[in-house]
Amino acid sequence: MNKTKLFMPVLGVSLIAGAIASGTSQTVDAASSATPAAVLENYRSLAELEFSDALAQAKALNTAIDAFLADPTEKTLASAKTAWFASRVPYQQTEVYRFGNAYVDEWEGKVNAWPLDEGLIDYVDASYGTESDENPYYSANIIANPKLTIGGKEVDATTIDKKLLAETLHEIDEVESNVATGYHVIEFLLWGQDLYGTNPGAGERPASDFSTTKCTGGNCDRRRDYLKAATDLLIDDLNDIVAAWAPEGDATKQLQAKGDQGGLSTILTGMGSLAYGELAGERIKLGLMLHDPEEEHDCFSDNTHYSHFYDAVGIKNVYMGSFTDSQGKTSSGASLSALIAAMNADLDQEMKQKLDATEAAMQVMVDSAKAGSPVDVLIGEGNTKGNQIIQNVVDALVSQTKTTEKIVAALKLEGIDVEGSDSLDNPEAVFN
Repeated sequence: MNKTKLFMPVLGVSLIAGAIASGTSQTVDAASSATPAAVLENYRSLAELEFSDALAQAKALNTAIDAFLADPTEKTLASAKTAWFASRVPYQQTEVYRFGNAYVDEWEGKVNAWPLDEGLIDYVDASYGTESDENPYYSANIIANPKLTIGGKEVDATTIDKKLLAETLHEIDEVESNVATGYHVIEFLLWGQDLYGTNPGAGERPASDFSTTKCTGGNCDRRRDYLKAATDLLIDDLNDIVAAWAPEGDATKQLQAKGDQGGLSTILTGMGSLAYGELAGERIKLGLMLHDPEEEHDCFSDNTHYSHFYDAVGIKNVYMGSFTDSQGKTSSGASLSALIAAMNADLDQEMKQKLDATEAAMQVMVDSAKAGSPVDVLIGEGNTKGNQIIQNVVDALVSQTKTTEKIVAALKLEGIDVEGSDSLDNPEAVFN
């Protein structure tokens, strides 16, 4: 993606001293806790908590998948899908940590890489095609082919396990769409392809695709192995990132090495990049411009509305210094909001209003999905009302980012590299 510099004329700054406070359902007094060091420690602590919650929900997903594989019925498949939905809620709130934190950005591709060429993994509809100029493994179908040779390169997939997925298949041939691990692979295995285009409807993979006695789709034993290996690997990867955000973890050390100003720049890089280039641009505006359901983030399950919504919640969490986990426990501490409020209460209020406006626009999108018009329907060509709902989300995120620019200036931070997107910065390039 493109990068744009966030830089505004510098405003005055007055930082105040204090200590961090965090815990269950607690709030903190800005006047006693909003130092940069305290804000950064709370940022780290919340990262550890959020990734820990994502890990807990992935373990619950693993339990549901085990139950499904033990008795592959439509009922147990539905339970596994419900667990997958639940696992996405805390994970999406962590995406704000990806941008600015090199450790997280390098790790993220293991668990949330998207889009993917699903023909690499399993059978697909004939409409998918058999070839791609960019990807020789476009329709390799590893589940159906224990051994294959493509372009003189031999792949031995006799045993489908974590090592095969992570070390051989994932981004094989250095093609980013050869995604073999993570949430979206599990999603595809549970739902199958969404063949409805911009009409209502998600993937409809039958539970019998995993049956050992009434197998449909062929190779059910290997499909079972793939689903189990992918889920186990997701847990391994989430364990790694939780450890990285512990007080002595590698991600923590990288953050601390930047110092207070560098750390604050990291926070704002995450907020700005996720809101602008990634979310408003690549994940939302691009699909709207192309009217293409293939650009939908959670495209197999039609969960994209919640995926976007909880990304926005994650940005708000970081600014407000607070997180509510899947069990309803709220942890909060020294916040960027308190830091800004101490020097410019109007600017803090403006940022909170922008965050609320984004959440409200997202909620309209969520409500539409609940009523039967998910994101792939809303972006459909000719759906004027639906297109406007999506455009309103984009506009709110862009407006929110403009206030993030003001905060960068108020804190006297150096120019920050924030992810851009041709769909926002150079729309003509999208069609060239």
